[in-house]
Amino acid sequence: MVFLLLLLASLVGAVVAVVLTVRGVRGLDRRLRGIALLAAAGAVAVYTWGLLHVTYAVLRAEDGGTGSSPVEPCRKAGSQRADHVIGYGVSYVPLDVTCHLSDGGSYRASSVPGWVNPAAGVLALTSAATGIAASTRTRAHTG
Repeated sequence: MVFLLLLLASLVGAVVAVVLTVRGVRGLDRRLRGIALLAAAGAVAVYTWGLLHVTYAVLRAEDGGTGSSPVEPCRKAGSQRADHVIGYGVSYVPLDVTCHLSDGGSYRASSVPGWVNPAAGVLALTSAATGIAASTRTRAHTG
């Protein structure tokens, strides 16, 4: 079930990124608004790319069969840690797979490229800042 939700979210993210890109390019006549939309499109696209990595990790985890326990992303930390894995979860911020240990602890598996979370964050903040600046500038000129 988690796999299907992740796949649906990835598809929605791809569509939203395309729509924001088109609107951003059309909005470049009003520079700040266009930049805000393009940065938002970039943030959604990068996050969606990371979400696809998580989706693939969940697909492998739910595959079952020989060698499926612990799940593959959790095995990358080495056998000393992997031997104590009792389950996994998905972390959405930061985007990654979290491996749960028998002692109650957990650790992040590196299923998402290292640049995805920082890039998505910077692009989202850029979009928010330029969107606020565009809104403030529009209000200043109209009123």
